[in-house]
Amino acid sequence: EGFRFESRSTKVPLSKGPPPHTAPRATEDIPLEVLRQREAKWLEMLNSWDRWMAKKHKKVKFRCQKGIPPSLRGRAWLYLCGGKVKKEQNQGRFQDLDQQFGDPHWVDVIEKDLHRQFPFHEMFMARGGHGQQDLFRVLKAYTLHRPEEGYCQAQAPIAAVLLMHMPAEDAFWGLVQICEKYLPGYYSAGLEAIQLDGEILFALLRRVSPVAHRHLKKHKIDPILYMTEWFMCAFSRTLPWASVLRVWDMFFCEGVKIIFRVGLVLLKCMLGSHEKLKACQGQYETMELLRAVEPRYMQESFLVQQVLELPVSERDIEKEHSVQLRRWKENHGKLDCTSPPRMHGARAILVAEPPKRQDLRQNPTIIVDSPLATKSETPTTEDEEDVQKKKTTEDKQKKQKKKTKSGEEASKKDFLAPVEVPEQIPSQEQMDGSLLKNSTLHSSTQSLSSAEHDTYL
Repeated sequence: EGFRFESRSTKVPLSKGPPPHTAPRATEDIPLEVLRQREAKWLEMLNSWDRWMAKKHKKVKFRCQKGIPPSLRGRAWLYLCGGKVKKEQNQGRFQDLDQQFGDPHWVDVIEKDLHRQFPFHEMFMARGGHGQQDLFRVLKAYTLHRPEEGYCQAQAPIAAVLLMHMPAEDAFWGLVQICEKYLPGYYSAGLEAIQLDGEILFALLRRVSPVAHRHLKKHKIDPILYMTEWFMCAFSRTLPWASVLRVWDMFFCEGVKIIFRVGLVLLKCMLGSHEKLKACQGQYETMELLRAVEPRYMQESFLVQQVLELPVSERDIEKEHSVQLRRWKENHGKLDCTSPPRMHGARAILVAEPPKRQDLRQNPTIIVDSPLATKSETPTTEDEEDVQKKKTTEDKQKKQKKKTKSGEEASKKDFLAPVEVPEQIPSQEQMDGSLLKNSTLHSSTQSLSSAEHDTYL
């Protein structure tokens, strides 16, 4: 069944629809020990996020390119896109929007789209299930957050992918950051921003694959016909699931250049040689080929390697953006929708909006007190109370020992013959304390579990 995006009066026919995503399966199994090591490294980065982004950004980028561990992917995405900071700076905002009824027009359109998002995924399979309910909440909240934009169909798969990795409130702020920082103007009336990026993609293709560029130009195939769904949905409806996750890991870290690179790789692989063009002599055949990209070109390891090797930078995109913007104004006049400047990745967002340290602090919902807290750690109010209780208990034990010793001395004086006094049996608390002193456990200020950090996959 055909799929089209509707943003007010603009309707663009696109591909035949997404692949039937079921429960995600990694195409390349990572050894468990390696996965645990990566999780430990990511936890360390998340605990000192501002320092890592300021001094070791290349390391963060490299680890995103290798793939974020599934158990931490949702949390990492939220930190990378700046959604964590937005959430902390706007406490209660999502709850307020969630309680409002919303514009009846957008509510009706959103409800019609809910069952179309990953219908084979267990989270969205049931009509009215928790997945569809959360998806409705997130999309409706965005229409209230940005009433001038409203709702665009392409936002639904974006929000759905986020919901597979994080709770509704986090997914909302992730969607806000994608729409406002990574892909500004994509979902506005007229779709001018996506058309402009289509021209940028086509211009970059001339350098990356002249053969593919000449073929598309010869048959007058506008970029808007094949790249709209790719870019607006960030390839979530095009690539296999494992490849989607790897592309999104890099996209959140490095920005829209990753989306451009993926599009260029697919065009080059499908149309980049005269041998391949023999199968598509006309416009129709070419469009059919681009709607059904060969699986081998979308395979995780192949695609990621090709994307990393493609020499397309933020500077190339911005340079071409200036050229295409000038041409647009000459041919169509001024843009009807002025969107904020695009942020090229996590570091650009962090520099543009420096966060406060407390905005990056993790907020666990389950806290486990550790009796092995190190002296170097700064105690909180709860820690100070525990220390005071411990001191009181120790004082009571000392007094009890003094009483016991004085009693023993008195009993020795009363008897002529010496009597053996049995050793005092240590209490359970003392035994536990002794065991803890000899244990190899390390203290931890992190929670064992948190609703904020749930991973739904």
